[in-house]
Amino acid sequence: MKIYHNPRCSKSREGLAILEASKMKFETIQYLDNPLTKEELTEIIKLLRIKPIDLIRKNEAIWKENYKGKTLSDSEIINAMAENPKLIERPIVINNDKAVIGRPPEIIKSIL
Repeated sequence: MKIYHNPRCSKSREGLAILEASKMKFETIQYLDNPLTKEELTEIIKLLRIKPIDLIRKNEAIWKENYKGKTLSDSEIINAMAENPKLIERPIVINNDKAVIGRPPEIIKSIL
């Protein structure tokens, strides 16, 4: 099990606390310090069963200033997240072949 975590985000910290309370083994990946590759992002999006645009934090200044209002392909959206990890929604929890975006954090319990 893995959590893609941003310690500065309250929802991400709540998600981490849920995993810690579960007593299950998991790996914490601080994706701002260790940016995800395009391949990793593509795999995560497949596990989440969403479109790449649904993993974007649309209120981030980077998005508003550089991408908002543009017609982007899925590949271009994934490239934007790989280049700007702040754009990735968080936390993301993966347990085998199941994955969720922990918003609200309680949804993480559905894949434990």
